[in-house]
Amino acid sequence: MEKKWLTITRGDAPLLVSLPHTGTDLPGLENRVVSPWLARHDCDWWIDKLYDFATDLGATVVHTSISRTVIDVNRDPSGVSLYPGQATTTLCPLDTFDGDPLYKTGEEPSAAEISERRSTYFDPYHAALSAELTRLRQKHEKIVLYDCHSIRSVLPRLFDGQLPVFNLGTNDGKSADLALQDAVAKLMAASGQSWIVNGRFKGGYITRHHGQPGDGIHALQMELSCRGYMREPDGKGTPENWPTPYDSNYAAPIRAQLKKILETALAWATD
Repeated sequence: MEKKWLTITRGDAPLLVSLPHTGTDLPGLENRVVSPWLARHDCDWWIDKLYDFATDLGATVVHTSISRTVIDVNRDPSGVSLYPGQATTTLCPLDTFDGDPLYKTGEEPSAAEISERRSTYFDPYHAALSAELTRLRQKHEKIVLYDCHSIRSVLPRLFDGQLPVFNLGTNDGKSADLALQDAVAKLMAASGQSWIVNGRFKGGYITRHHGQPGDGIHALQMELSCRGYMREPDGKGTPENWPTPYDSNYAAPIRAQLKKILETALAWATD
């Protein structure tokens, strides 16, 4: 059954691009959250625009319009923390990355509601990823799953100091071939921007669950610091200055680097 919140654009190249956190829809929550702006605050702003060249490369793109406040499709549904000992958000977040409460008192989702959200949104998103990966794997010996993310450059609750611009995650090398990881790392190093591999962000549930190098599926997570492609205000921002509008000229340099990265991943997969 077609789902209005789930968009699948099919290509035949051995590359699948996942957009799990660019959604802003808050079905049924507008009056339950502290404010709709706060509920959309941690969106991966404009990442869908930044990577809109992917279809021209023949990539398959899977995208949800549902806000991560409703459910985070990149968290382990079992509740196991992806980063033990470090602050993070849950499957259905109750607070923002800054620790601000998302819901009005008494409006937090119950266990039954969380289960319903999982069956309504989480499971179909991952079923779509699995189906497209299976389809592409039938055509190609190896394929790349590229999971797109962004985050504010400074978030004291989650990490110290300023995050590098490029943050590549492969679950410490478990979700992708080392040759692919190294090829992308070389491009990040040549960009002139700060970068790291498997630093604070090693890849979320999408990368860890679907990345199966032994089965020909190689998963990369790219977490971009927002300052790399948009003008970040200081601090948390306000409804008046966050998010800043997408500026294609400002984003052009990093967009060019990202295109090289996807082209390199594609070339690696077809070699």
